Amino acid sequence: METVELKVEMVGIHEKRLRKCLSKLRGIEKVEVDAYSQKVVVTTATGYLHRNKLLKAIKRGGLKADFWSPQNELLSAYASASYGSLIRFNNFNF
Repeated sequence: METVELKVEMVGIHEKRLRKCLSKLRGIEKVEVDAYSQKVVVTTATGYLHRNKLLKAIKRGGLKADFWSPQNELLSAYASASYGSLIRFNNFNF
């Protein structure tokens, strides 16, 4: 069993398109999608699936994708913290 983490730019209905692209590949057991952080975790049943085949299938479906890295964790945390501070000052009048 192997897990592959991907960063996929998703907006709205793209989750359905993503699942359709990945369903065409053999050996995929489970697909977990976190649309908020744009993270997709694919678990294989057979033990090994080439990572580039996953990436190629997603790109063929018209979505932008890349492998997940620890830097993405930091960027998503920073973006959510910055967005939260913007919301707090939204009602401020000059």
